[in-house]
Amino acid sequence: MSSHLPPRGSRKPERQGQQPQPQPSKPGEEPPLWAPWYGIGLLAAVKRPFSKYTDFSGRASRGEYWWFFLAYSLVVVVLYAIFGILGIIFGVINANSLGNQAMAENVMAPPGFTAVKVLFQIIFVVLSLGLLLPYLALTWRRLHDANYPGPYFFLGLIPLIGPILLIVYLATASKPEGARFDRPR
Repeated sequence: MSSHLPPRGSRKPERQGQQPQPQPSKPGEEPPLWAPWYGIGLLAAVKRPFSKYTDFSGRASRGEYWWFFLAYSLVVVVLYAIFGILGIIFGVINANSLGNQAMAENVMAPPGFTAVKVLFQIIFVVLSLGLLLPYLALTWRRLHDANYPGPYFFLGLIPLIGPILLIVYLATASKPEGARFDRPR
């Protein structure tokens, strides 16, 4: 009885049409920008998306994506905390949220707080606009690494289920088939 399985220890035949995989970089060596960086650290993951902020081809490892996401989230939390602390220091209470209409009419923000509020709003707008394109390109490349098309990013705009699907796709392990999105330079 003949078996259709290859003998043990033999290499599996390469799939037709599949591009060769980039060689993993040596420890401490940065891979080329077009290749995903598996095992990337926090600081490198924060800097790398800005090196290729308009590059929607190629792939990004889970580490590249999630370290950047963590750093961005921490910056936002710190800015909100500073803004909240300044609000407390200036004695600003939103009495409307406490349900006391009479108090709400009498509470006024100190003159300096309005300037601080506007300054923080400007910081958030500049930060959001400055990170929009790098974040979009990084997410696009992360989807490629999991072998999903980049436009799946827009699934996140579908109410309720969209963001859940996008998180699942972004958390998916890297797949060798994602190499089809690579554009070696």
